[in-house]
Amino acid sequence: MRADIDSGAVHDEGACAATRPLGAVGSSPRRLVQVLLGVFWLADGALQLQPFMFRRAFVTSMLLPAARGNPAPVASSITAMAHFLEPHIAVWNALFAAAQLAIGLGLLVRQTVRPALLASFAWSIAVWWFAEGLGGLLTGNSSPLTGAPGAVLLYVLVGLLAWPEREDHRDLRAGRGGLPSERGARVAWALLWVGSASLLLQPENLAGLALHDALLAASSGQPGWYAHLLSGTAGAIGSHGAVLTVGLAAGMLLVGIGVALGWQATSLLGVATFLALVIWVFPEGLGGILTGQGTDPNTGPLLVLAGLAWHRSYPAPQDLGVVVPADLAAAR
Repeated sequence: MRADIDSGAVHDEGACAATRPLGAVGSSPRRLVQVLLGVFWLADGALQLQPFMFRRAFVTSMLLPAARGNPAPVASSITAMAHFLEPHIAVWNALFAAAQLAIGLGLLVRQTVRPALLASFAWSIAVWWFAEGLGGLLTGNSSPLTGAPGAVLLYVLVGLLAWPEREDHRDLRAGRGGLPSERGARVAWALLWVGSASLLLQPENLAGLALHDALLAASSGQPGWYAHLLSGTAGAIGSHGAVLTVGLAAGMLLVGIGVALGWQATSLLGVATFLALVIWVFPEGLGGILTGQGTDPNTGPLLVLAGLAWHRSYPAPQDLGVVVPADLAAAR
């Protein structure tokens, strides 16, 4: 089996399989990410079918609050949309759920991945504006510990990274690249993680009880055992949350800059996964999916999926079992 580029090196099948990422053999390296993204969309559609979502309380307690703190044009558009949906929210919610389920199913079928991704981009931007209030980025007090920059924005990023390659380019590209160029993907990754670190370092998020209060808020409505875990963690942290917040921000900066520049990227993607899971389990409260009112898993799992999408779309040549000539490697 040939795995070299403009060279005579030949790798046997066993050696190549050992050095390739899981899923790279026999299919696109990004196919696993597409399938997982489809599963996420199906889960979102299922969450949208919870009884709470069909009631007016969904509008008053989840949609209207997204307007708070935003500039007047953004806030007024969110409020107008919420009031438009409120009288027939049960019908609209059924359509919302159907749209998300359709996107998820589309991603599970290889032949419909592209239209499903295009639909997901349009849907995500609409939800990011009208339901997430632009992730709170314009409010001055948003935090990645509670969902900034917005879960649906990460659906867009993952979808771009997992965009399927053309069949006639599959071998030539050796599994590299999603829809953005590699440089564009590196910039997007850095903006996501460095931007999140910057949000964490806002004065409101460094206040003594900010992390404590976020954990208590996440415990509301949770099952008893989980609420006890979150409230107990909040009590243990007390007014010393600023130290942990600065530590998280430092980790995010390292992940954002290091992965984008290719410094120990595989190890730092592991760090990114750990940070994302800690954020998801504690201040994000698993996205509220155990409360009966969660509409998505929040950003934690999607940050993990974004790291996987990065690894699948922009692997190092050695991860693919590819021999790259020195002049081509230098050009990269």
